[in-house]
Amino acid sequence: MLLSAIGLVKMPDLFTRMHAATKVGTVGVSGIVLAVAVHFEQMKVAAPALLIIVFFLATAPIAAHMIGRAAYEMGVELWKGTVIDEWKKQKKSESPPPPG
Repeated sequence: MLLSAIGLVKMPDLFTRMHAATKVGTVGVSGIVLAVAVHFEQMKVAAPALLIIVFFLATAPIAAHMIGRAAYEMGVELWKGTVIDEWKKQKKSESPPPPG
């Protein structure tokens, strides 16, 4: 979780900050929930803990992707050091051919 907080402060743009928040945050929350399940050693605690971990692993990356895509479509600028822009390539290939 500390790495996620540092990433939010140090990363240069929205997209890399979201990466730091979702990836490390998801692993951090999963670790805490797993520790709770191990501590209590009961199935009625472990089963919901496992479901919470699966929920976070399934939803956090998808939500971050959708928020990032919306930000990109709204025109949020990429960091000047960005080398690859896959969405720009995809938009060019999807655009209709010029009339004529």
